[in-house]
Amino acid sequence: MSNIEREAMEYDVVIVGAGPSGLSAAIRLKQLDEDLNIVVLEKGSEVGAHILSGAVLDPSGLDALMPDWKERGAPISTKVTKDNFYMLGEAGQVRVPNFPMPPLMNNHGNYIVSMGNVCRWMAEQAEEMGVEIFPGMSCSELVYGDNGEVKGVVAGEFGKNPDGTPSESYEPGMELHGKYVLLSEGVRGSLAKDVIAKYDLSKGREPQKFGLGMKEIWEIDPAKHKEGTVTHTMGWPLGGKAGGGAFIYHAENNQIFIGFVVHLNYKNPNVFPYMEFQQFKHHPMVAELLKGGKRVAYGARAISEGGYQSMPKAAFPGGALLGCSVGLVNVPRIKGNHNAMLSGKAAAEAVVDALKAGRSGDVLEAYETELRTGAVAKDLKRVRNVKPLWSKFGLSASLLLGGFDMWTNNLFGVSLFGTLKHGKTDAASTGKAADYPKITYPKPDGVLSFDRLTNVSFAATNHEESQPSHLKLKDPKVAIEVDYDVFGGPSQRYCPAGVYEYVGEEGDEPKFVVNFQNCVHCKTCDIKEPSQNITWTVPQGGDGPNYGNM
Repeated sequence: MSNIEREAMEYDVVIVGAGPSGLSAAIRLKQLDEDLNIVVLEKGSEVGAHILSGAVLDPSGLDALMPDWKERGAPISTKVTKDNFYMLGEAGQVRVPNFPMPPLMNNHGNYIVSMGNVCRWMAEQAEEMGVEIFPGMSCSELVYGDNGEVKGVVAGEFGKNPDGTPSESYEPGMELHGKYVLLSEGVRGSLAKDVIAKYDLSKGREPQKFGLGMKEIWEIDPAKHKEGTVTHTMGWPLGGKAGGGAFIYHAENNQIFIGFVVHLNYKNPNVFPYMEFQQFKHHPMVAELLKGGKRVAYGARAISEGGYQSMPKAAFPGGALLGCSVGLVNVPRIKGNHNAMLSGKAAAEAVVDALKAGRSGDVLEAYETELRTGAVAKDLKRVRNVKPLWSKFGLSASLLLGGFDMWTNNLFGVSLFGTLKHGKTDAASTGKAADYPKITYPKPDGVLSFDRLTNVSFAATNHEESQPSHLKLKDPKVAIEVDYDVFGGPSQRYCPAGVYEYVGEEGDEPKFVVNFQNCVHCKTCDIKEPSQNITWTVPQGGDGPNYGNM
């Protein structure tokens, strides 16, 4: 459909994604030059709709961007008052003392927040400064200039038939052009993925690594609620099946954010991350906390875990990657929003300097330098070996070696390990089904644990059924002949929304079914499928989960 004619609108800067990095870039651009013409395009139905709320926020990024955020009324008020770390066994737990932990693991001065609310507030600040923000505008493809640079995006394309052809109500969308285009799509964004491949931005870097984060919001008994308490756990039920852990954050209004992260480099294709999460809630310590409460929301998303050595080059001809499009999560701290904000700020400063010099459409090398040497790099370099140590040696050994490495980085600014490599991608880490045992999981009880489809209804996800599936199969035969016959069909387990299933009578060749309406946009399929046969693309604007209304 490349011959479609579209109207075009011209801007100084086009920003894709109204998350913390994109909004930080928009705000900083206006701080530096109020006359700049800036547009932010958000695929969610509203700002915050696709932000999986509930996080511990390090305010350093916001302090650098807007030092007066408190006076401006930012929805950030629940200070962390207590840190708990536990190693879980099936029937009990051991408290890990705080004193041996490196200072960077301390949550003093951080806040428990709804990032959906924070992003909505940031959008208000940006709009007051004159930034145009358009929600419900999926960006389906990039527009390239005469010299091969990115010069814009196609946004707002609607009305395709399920087979991809234009329907009677087809709207071709518009091209939005900018002197620079900033991609802040979050983890594994489709445009960022295209850009990284086109310009070979990951050349010389380690493969990006990922985790699957699942989260529920619960309203609990007020007598058990301890506002400001942060709890992290490791161990049961994952054990040696996969890396990962859990968190419980006591927010306002007797609510807690309870979540579970599974590293996606696990080998056994029979691992069922969603059921690991549900089983976790039956641990005596957790079950007692949740008893008498009710779940009010559910969601899931992939998390970038590769760290410093996996960051692709962030600047490309005509634009830059921001935030989780680069992969700026500090894995042991489970924090990335502060680095996302700092990346948006740095990109904006590089753009303004370039525009003042009369440049456009080139590579913002100043941004790349700042990202690799400035505050973000300092934060990530100190913890760069924690993930590869965990992957290589397992939980117990990595706690000792990773803790030692963080201490030497903190005290002396050096690592005795140098910079360790990650090796395989998460997809390539998946083993053949015949080489690993099957795993039996307890059936959800409907009180503490829930089946996937019931929980997905609490994500308020919605996709127009008459549109093409945004989950593309490169070859339908591969789904059976490789992913099912060789790997046991792991998509029916790794997906936290029940999108994929194999159906048919026993003994017959199964049929691979894609229930794309269930998708919560976590993008795990794009990451973990062993054959890399599934590609996640953007659906129509506004479709997907609606975390912002919860």
